[in-house]
Amino acid sequence: MTTTTSQQELFRFLEDRFTCAQACTECARTCALRASLLDPDGPKKQESARRAGVLCAEVCEATCNLLSRELGQNERGIRAQLEWCRDVCLECADAFDECPGAESAAQTCRECAQACADFIATLR
Repeated sequence: MTTTTSQQELFRFLEDRFTCAQACTECARTCALRASLLDPDGPKKQESARRAGVLCAEVCEATCNLLSRELGQNERGIRAQLEWCRDVCLECADAFDECPGAESAAQTCRECAQACADFIATLR
């Protein structure tokens, strides 16, 4: 029989997982949109931000897909994916900081990175 404490821990784990998946979905959407607005033939910083946005959208989508699967997954694999997502989101936010008008996208990336970090903390 499951104790109340372990049930609460499970609920918290699922809530954190859901929050992280939502953040990844929003970040993927924002990055894909922002990347589509940047001119690939524009200045080097813009091209770098566009590439970062595309990569971030792909990594966030993959992370969300992983988190939406059943619970019996390899915790080490989940942690590695979350760490990769967190790092890519932070790199993308830094790239978007260099593009005028991309402040909101940069913030979304940072929020996703924080959601990943928060969820990683529940895995330790």
